[in-house]
Amino acid sequence: LFIRFGYSLYIFDIVALCYKHLVQVKLNSQYYFYMETQTALAIPDEDNCMVVYSSSQCPEAAQNNIATCLGLPCHSVRVITRRVGGGFGGKAVRSLPVATACALAAFKLRRPVRMYLDRKTDMIMTGGRHPMKICYSIGFKSDGKVTGLHVDLFINAGMTMDISPIIPHNFIEALKKYNWGAFSYDAKICKTNISTRSAMRGPGEVQGSYVAEAIIEHVASVLSTDANLVRQRNIHTVESLALFHSECLENALGYTLPSICNQLTASANYQYRSEIIQTFNKTSQWKKRGLSFVPIVHKVLSRPTPGKVSILNDGSIVVEVGGIELGQGLWTKVKQMAAFGLGQLWADRSQDLLERVRVIQADTLSVVQGGWTTGSTTSECSCEAVRLACNIMVDRLKSLKEQLQEKHGKVSWDGLISQAKMAGMDLSAREYYIPGASGSYLNYGAAASEV
Repeated sequence: LFIRFGYSLYIFDIVALCYKHLVQVKLNSQYYFYMETQTALAIPDEDNCMVVYSSSQCPEAAQNNIATCLGLPCHSVRVITRRVGGGFGGKAVRSLPVATACALAAFKLRRPVRMYLDRKTDMIMTGGRHPMKICYSIGFKSDGKVTGLHVDLFINAGMTMDISPIIPHNFIEALKKYNWGAFSYDAKICKTNISTRSAMRGPGEVQGSYVAEAIIEHVASVLSTDANLVRQRNIHTVESLALFHSECLENALGYTLPSICNQLTASANYQYRSEIIQTFNKTSQWKKRGLSFVPIVHKVLSRPTPGKVSILNDGSIVVEVGGIELGQGLWTKVKQMAAFGLGQLWADRSQDLLERVRVIQADTLSVVQGGWTTGSTTSECSCEAVRLACNIMVDRLKSLKEQLQEKHGKVSWDGLISQAKMAGMDLSAREYYIPGASGSYLNYGAAASEV
């Protein structure tokens, strides 16, 4: 797969140059090392159906894959994921072979089949982060301002495609955290004879950010100047940010990266520590110190997410969401949101509903269109879906609560639900949260670290 952006042959003919360098960077792979390796349990069910318990970041994808493999309609395949013992992207697509293999064996043998990979097999099958070779040509002035950049990106995808087509986009989005002036790139996704590479914690974005910092350090080294001065020369203005990220137009108030960098420079005593480190390195032959300063511009993408809230006869509350608990605290946040959303019925918040709420496993036949738990936005999207579902329940219960208050003066949660059940009220609500224009935005940060 070949992707091109810009006019690489002419880019250095149209920019002012004092220096031009051609550089090659190689990045190796990385393994996930989650606590729980790939695992699945498949159990044949009645009517030629299949129930699969899969440690997956996307039960919906597992359902589709298994149904296709077995030649069954999706309603005959039920995938359940209670929680995942660590994912980092490795349980997104690479969980499918194990879940599908279990389902196929169980389907043929008509008996339960369980698979749990040992660490060595998991490391071989799962692949990990994409290795890359990056060749870049850069032009810059004597003050450190970059005037032109062309990047040739070679991505080792392994033997199958997996999520590799999105890697160039993610890489370039992270690379564009600086104003490179005239910018172009060529990206090639290469099929090779190694295990398939897959999503891993910031796929493409980690490499893109690393290469951006390598370029800044390279320019600083050539000019024998402090890398942070080169960063300041090339950090985006509001105008240049709009050019590099046209789909996320910013205003002067929304673009906070320069102020974040200034605050960090002051709070971390960057200038003072840098001078101390230089003095130490000159006098120490064997021990050396370094001070790193890294800003980031990260594009956040929210995804459509379902949420379902049901109130049972005794007043206890069951919540279902499409998001998967990976250790990020999704269930805790969803539970708190459900208690908050339903608690709106009492203006004084006198009813503490938190202990009444239970979040249950993701089930592809109960909550459909669950989607992927990736990108670090699933918790907030799941919470918003639950909040909207709670609003539906509040609207249904509000008039009944007001009637009961007029009669009895005070209404408890148990009394309200008991009366709602007797009145034949629907005590379950589902909502599908679809992010609007604000679902995609730029996030900014910076960190300094001394080693």
